Amino acid sequence: MHGIRGGMLLRAEAQFELAQRVREGSATIGEIFAFISGLYFRGKVAYVSAFAAAPEGVPAGVIIVSGLGLVPLDTRVSVDQLRAISQVPIHHENKEYLGPLLRDAKMLDEHAGPDCRYVLLGSIATEKYTRPLLDVFGDRLLFPEAFVGRGDMSRGGLMLRCARTAEELKYVPVANAVRHGARPPRLEKWRKP
Repeated sequence: MHGIRGGMLLRAEAQFELAQRVREGSATIGEIFAFISGLYFRGKVAYVSAFAAAPEGVPAGVIIVSGLGLVPLDTRVSVDQLRAISQVPIHHENKEYLGPLLRDAKMLDEHAGPDCRYVLLGSIATEKYTRPLLDVFGDRLLFPEAFVGRGDMSRGGLMLRCARTAEELKYVPVANAVRHGARPPRLEKWRKP
């Protein structure tokens, strides 16, 4: 995997618990992404846990995983799978990335039904995520309006805060939405109640 934290996780000498579990094949993709992405992904997991309302038989949250498609958070992955994932460029015109993503989005849509809405907790600023998902979900693809203008860390902090206070964000359709905007004020420092 790319990046410092991904490299730490795959280092053969690494002795911390998650690295050992990755080598054993018992770590989940959600745990791995949370380790690599830190606050941003921890916020996503907390937010999904607090507010997901998936139809029966449909995972509450899935992760866009390059080369694999849409993967439930609790899916276990091996070291070899992680290395393979890191070799697939995330680009909306790359068939290795796009094929599995479209396949799984269509399957998810078939199982969930035409009334289901989908909330994208990732970046809406680039086509690599939004274009393929809009092609499948159309106006039913939503995102938190408060994400506009926020960076990854700010979005992560916002989602963690919302999960803790049980205040769900307002969603708007991705199609025709303002995707770039003025940076909102910084979140106030979190104080435990």
